[in-house]
Amino acid sequence: MSELLDRLAQIRAFIFDIDGVLTSGRVLVTEEGHMLRSVNIKDGFALQHAVKAGYPLAIISGGKSEGMRKRFEGLGLTDIFLGQSHKSAAFTQLLEQWNLPAEQVLYMGDDMPDLPVLRLAGVAACPADAANDIRSVCHYISPLNGGEGCAREILERVMKLQNRWWDDQVHHW
Repeated sequence: MSELLDRLAQIRAFIFDIDGVLTSGRVLVTEEGHMLRSVNIKDGFALQHAVKAGYPLAIISGGKSEGMRKRFEGLGLTDIFLGQSHKSAAFTQLLEQWNLPAEQVLYMGDDMPDLPVLRLAGVAACPADAANDIRSVCHYISPLNGGEGCAREILERVMKLQNRWWDDQVHHW
């Protein structure tokens, strides 16, 4: 456990997949062919809170939903990579842009397209219902499923460990 805590203490940036992490992975397909997803409000709060606290945050997704882009832009995220069939290229670009080593970045993914990035990240994380092959390479497996607050859970865990989760002197809600 102390090795995991040491890894989490080094995290300076977060990257998340969308489908299966920030959503349940279920897609409602309308008669017109539109694909609808739902996101967790608690994940959204934690994402915008981490951005306001100064953490670089990004999305790397194989999906191409502009609705998802609008959602995450509304939370303050500016680094949103959609339609990524090879996610490690976007990961490398973010490391250069943020001027951070991979050891200081947490990536949360849930399925095989995430595997190359999970192998590069300082902390490889996944939701409880991630594919078995993904779970086997992760340093951290959330107790929560994708779309059920797993992003909030890991953001809160890291920020609390770093004493950056909450400051009543700063936040007046």
